[in-house]
Amino acid sequence: LASMSVKEILQSLVDDGMVDTDRIGTSNYFWAFPSKALHARKRKLEELQSQLAESSQKKEALQKSIEKSKIGREDTAERAALTEELAALRKKKEQLKAEIDKYRECDPDVVEEMRQTNKIAKEAANRWTDNIFAIKSWAKRKFGFEESRIDKSFGIPEDFDYID
Repeated sequence: LASMSVKEILQSLVDDGMVDTDRIGTSNYFWAFPSKALHARKRKLEELQSQLAESSQKKEALQKSIEKSKIGREDTAERAALTEELAALRKKKEQLKAEIDKYRECDPDVVEEMRQTNKIAKEAANRWTDNIFAIKSWAKRKFGFEESRIDKSFGIPEDFDYID
């Protein structure tokens, strides 16, 4: 603290809200009233008390909720048996779900969806084939290239054709 200048110390106090400052003309004026710290502590105390009251109400509400949820959940032999049965049924459900997933590809809805997807993909492939043939014919007319030269230049295979 000894190495800090008065200006730095004042700036630190202003930043902490313990001292007020104002610029009047070319001068900076600093002041602190003893009651300011008292009022700040009172405000903080009131804020903390309201937070405490709010937290206490939440705690009470949660405590009541816990008590309410415990009703009918007493540990009895019947409850233990039902819990065990529930766990067994959940395990069986998972096994059956896994078995259904194994046979999912045989599901008529899935097969129909695959057919529709294949149909759309086939139409798209044939549309692009149309586009390639159109560009090849344009290049033949425009530049007088042979079809085999176009195919070789663009890596088009010899057996390139529509998908049936």
